Amino acid sequence: MDIALGHTIGLLCVAILVAILARRLSLPYTVGLVVTGIGLAVARLDTGAMLTHDFILDVILPPLLFEAAINIHWRSLRRDMLPVLTLSTVGVAVSAAFVAAGMIFLLSWPVTPSLVFGVLIAATDPVAVIALFKDIGVTGRPRLLVESESLFNDGVAAVLFGLMLTWAELPQGASLSGIMIARTLAMVAGGGVLVGIACGMAAIAVAWGTSDRLIETALTAVAAYGSFLLAESFHVSGVLATVAAGLLMGNLGVLVDDGKRAALSSQGREFVLAFWEFAAFIANSLVFLLIGLRVAGIAFAGGDWAVVPVAIALVVAGRALTVYPLCLPFAWSRWAVSMKDQHILWWGGLRGALALALVLALPVSMPFNNEILIATFGVVTFSVVVQGLTMPMLIKRLSAV
Repeated sequence: MDIALGHTIGLLCVAILVAILARRLSLPYTVGLVVTGIGLAVARLDTGAMLTHDFILDVILPPLLFEAAINIHWRSLRRDMLPVLTLSTVGVAVSAAFVAAGMIFLLSWPVTPSLVFGVLIAATDPVAVIALFKDIGVTGRPRLLVESESLFNDGVAAVLFGLMLTWAELPQGASLSGIMIARTLAMVAGGGVLVGIACGMAAIAVAWGTSDRLIETALTAVAAYGSFLLAESFHVSGVLATVAAGLLMGNLGVLVDDGKRAALSSQGREFVLAFWEFAAFIANSLVFLLIGLRVAGIAFAGGDWAVVPVAIALVVAGRALTVYPLCLPFAWSRWAVSMKDQHILWWGGLRGALALALVLALPVSMPFNNEILIATFGVVTFSVVVQGLTMPMLIKRLSAV
């Protein structure tokens, strides 16, 4: 325990130094963390840290999802709900199918591992996206669209990934029917949302009986982690449960306009926002450092790295195929997405912690397991470092047009 705590404190000290340096150099903080993690691994420094599926899902994702969700106004989200849902559902399916087809025809991968990789890499990741947008100061509708889409499509991708694994492990000749797939999707996604609403409502009901900011903040922590763990125990979407709980508590307790009765006290609202901002900083600091450490570790292990540039090209092209065609039907409606915002949606569709959590959950017996692992870490590294570094330049260029 003492050793693990010492390693954690050491990583946080490194993260603080990176944050200070990144601010002075006007660079995205997340990019600095990944590069620093790679540097630590190359230097063979013993950090004692490991990036695991359980660590990402059970420790990292709930605070990051919840912090993003409590800051989204329902009024703004409802205004853009149709394009957000289109991008986070149809968009995930289109991107996954495009990437899978590319892996089959360009690299001659079998169908099963191609589909598994396509699904796990299809969703844009709120961990990477939200951290980057905070770093470079993106606000307004572009941020709402990208963050909201990433929150919802994480849940969709996780559900599809589970279905793909189930399909991959079926006996030869067996198959999943369309009705079975639709029913599973509805139950897992809908069940997650219902669990999140139930946990959020329970926390709000208790919050009405107190004005103690510490108790109110503790209730939000219970709602964030409790909704995730409860949903996972029922085999429904923990991601969507935490997002639903966050949206509910945010709009009924945190983002309430002055003069209206809120579930949380005025002091509690300020304290809750500050607490979750801090929690998100800690979670981001750890996960992006660990990504860098793990990427360098995989590099030393060797493998077929020729797959990486192909996977990166397919993922970037698949994102373009998702954004531009799916925004076109809204062009002459009140949901119209400007071309500038579409460019931000495309290049700002970063991949990160969720893709890593899913790929680390792959069974060892899965065909092409190592190739999928290498491709995923390659895409995530490109996404965070290259897209992360160039995103501020794109924002400035679009603002000048």
